[in-house]
Amino acid sequence: MVKKTIDRRIQRTRLLLRDALVSLFLRMDYETITIKDIVDEANVARSTFYAHFSSKEELLRSGFEAMRIQLIDQQKDALAKRSDLDDRSMAFSLPMFEHAAGHIDLYRALTGGRGGTVAMDSIRRILSDLVRDELTATLKKSSADGVPHEMVVQFVVGAFMAVLTWWLDRKAKIPPEKIDAMFRQMVTQGITSPSLA
Repeated sequence: MVKKTIDRRIQRTRLLLRDALVSLFLRMDYETITIKDIVDEANVARSTFYAHFSSKEELLRSGFEAMRIQLIDQQKDALAKRSDLDDRSMAFSLPMFEHAAGHIDLYRALTGGRGGTVAMDSIRRILSDLVRDELTATLKKSSADGVPHEMVVQFVVGAFMAVLTWWLDRKAKIPPEKIDAMFRQMVTQGITSPSLA
């Protein structure tokens, strides 16, 4: 499969529009942001917006596609650095916590309203794909107890989303490395582990 290269001018324009949307997110509710607001913030013509995106939802989702690619690369790096199989499990989580910590205001702004629904759904899909890919390499289609592979994916993603939201609601005071270690411990060893207090 040949990787399609996007013209640099197109990349710059799309990035400019995504950055404009992010900037607006930090000041306004998603529902109130209009295409006019976005093009004014980006200082481009309305026709330029529509040459690249059909709606602000499509623009929002394009930002998550860029995040997905970044997280896949970070997950691969994390897997390569970890030595044993136990340490390699849930390799998506640290890159995701680090990404959220680096964009905490944006994540917190995205968690409410319609924009939050689109954002959380996009993040859930990205994480489901990452977890599914990781588990495909380490698990059979179902465990000895008959737990379907997809149920494991949904359990891990649901738990991660809950921990991520809890952590962000508390202004991410726990460092990403520590919250990652706690999350991975709970998922891989369970909540009855003696080291959980």
